[in-house]
Amino acid sequence: MAGHEPFGSFYVPVQPAATARRYHVMVKPIGAICNLDCTYCYYLHKKELLGSANKFRMTDEILETHIRQYIEGQDGPEVVFSWQGGEPTMLGIEFFEKVVELERKYKRPNQRIENDLQTNGTLLDEEWAKFLRKHNFLVGLSIDGPKPLHDAYRIANDGKPTFDKVFKAAQILHKYHVPFNALTVVHRLNAKRPLDVYRFLRNEVRPYQMQFIPCVEPKVFREVAPQKWDPQMLPEYESRSAHPGNADSVVTDWSVDPDDWGYFLCKVWDDWLNRDYGKVFVNLFETAVAQWIGMEAQVCVYHDFCGKGLALEHDGSLYSCDHYVYPEYKLGNIRETSSADLVFSEEQKRFGFAKTEDLTEHCRECKYLFACNGDCPKNRFIRTPSGEPGLNYLCSGLKKLWTHIDPCMKEIIARVKQEQAEVPA
Repeated sequence: MAGHEPFGSFYVPVQPAATARRYHVMVKPIGAICNLDCTYCYYLHKKELLGSANKFRMTDEILETHIRQYIEGQDGPEVVFSWQGGEPTMLGIEFFEKVVELERKYKRPNQRIENDLQTNGTLLDEEWAKFLRKHNFLVGLSIDGPKPLHDAYRIANDGKPTFDKVFKAAQILHKYHVPFNALTVVHRLNAKRPLDVYRFLRNEVRPYQMQFIPCVEPKVFREVAPQKWDPQMLPEYESRSAHPGNADSVVTDWSVDPDDWGYFLCKVWDDWLNRDYGKVFVNLFETAVAQWIGMEAQVCVYHDFCGKGLALEHDGSLYSCDHYVYPEYKLGNIRETSSADLVFSEEQKRFGFAKTEDLTEHCRECKYLFACNGDCPKNRFIRTPSGEPGLNYLCSGLKKLWTHIDPCMKEIIARVKQEQAEVPA
């Protein structure tokens, strides 16, 4: 249930007192460059937003600087490197051979180095699988369900569908025993077919873990950074403009409807609980069980603070979060200031604690606050029923899920405690 979750939203559980410094960085070694042109991608526009002097490829100097600083800046027994994009496999195996070599160079005695790679899978072949297996990379494979649902938005730069290549990649990873998670973006279309998506992933893709990520993008996401919206322009809770598909909607047409998000999760939860509990791992369900037990959230979106999951661009610029790669949230550059100093800066601390400090009264009074803690701040662009700005767009869907699973939790908690008691000391 616990353990690190490397893709999408990320939370590194707080370490014991002896481990004072630990953080996580998603590295974008090729920036926003990708061989796909996914309709809903929140990152492709960074090419224009950020610009580049070195054609969006991380130099050897910056790569080594990051690996050295990242290892030196943490005192835990494990350091997790995450490689994302864009599409990081476009850099070729040679780049990642260099990564492994540098990690060995700077690794401290008795320290464990882990790597994970988020990929669209279209470039994976047997040579890649052999490399990933040899060096124990955990892979995150983006796949949105059966062919029609996947190909609805995940298309290549030439306009061709990508499902066949991605599904083949899953088969190759299985063949070479490379552990991988399926990262599924839940958008306006596949949200209406939850069991088709879940059962396809379970029966056909067979990942180690399923990670469901709601697609939520304000229409102004290319120009306006999260939480820099005009408060007067935010729609009211449950109004027409707080749902996709309307002319005055605050979100893109491909964004998941909040009520459909709740429907999707409730239907998948029922199937998972009745058939697959203890056998299939779903990130949002694992963390829900943990939180009902009283443990910390296992994903950042549901934790009570953020700020320890950052994004490093190809040019060495460090940003507060993967979804906050905008000039307003740039902390600095690792060529000038170490990543550890930037992570634990007062600016980043304010960013992290604002998640709780800026909660609406509507959230503070909610009986399920412990379960979502207001969800990801990047989605807080709705007004509460009383008119207060800052409510999460997904609120109605999340409440639907929490209300649905709450009655089940007493039995699940008893089962978990029994399983824990049966584990030999």
